Amino acid sequence: MKAGMPLLAFATFFANAAFAEEPNVEAVTNDGVRWFNSDDTPTYKIEADGTVDWPTFSGYRRYQAECHVCHGPEGEGSTYAPALKASALRMDYYDFIGVVASGRKNVGAADNQVMPAFGTNPNVMCYLDDIYTYLRARGTDVVPRGRPAKKEAKSDAYAEAEKACMGG
Repeated sequence: MKAGMPLLAFATFFANAAFAEEPNVEAVTNDGVRWFNSDDTPTYKIEADGTVDWPTFSGYRRYQAECHVCHGPEGEGSTYAPALKASALRMDYYDFIGVVASGRKNVGAADNQVMPAFGTNPNVMCYLDDIYTYLRARGTDVVPRGRPAKKEAKSDAYAEAEKACMGG
């Protein structure tokens, strides 16, 4: 039995190594509202001088307004809920959206986590891509804790998309 333990440890190491893969965060295209990576999922764009793209800055604002109470400041996690800056790097984009929209419940003898559904909350759903990109920027440490010091101006296309989503 003891001879199998190193093999088990070896297999566990390589199974977990898949999670250590570098996230695809490089901004390659912009639709006038936000940046996307080569997988066509939203991502951040940080300039060499630290200027944050508008959607990522918006994500900071929305995260602080809607998410930090449970998940802690800047996506760092809390004793109540996990660090979302790590989740946004580990989870598939569509799984992340699904959990936020539909909620999640993990309740058992050793676990008691309940994420409420935000699918009908426009203050979350209209800005969910922004929150996602902000959390990924925090998870890769390209945006430090606190309010980003420099940000791009909000584009007209972003303002129009925001207005349409919010029902204006």
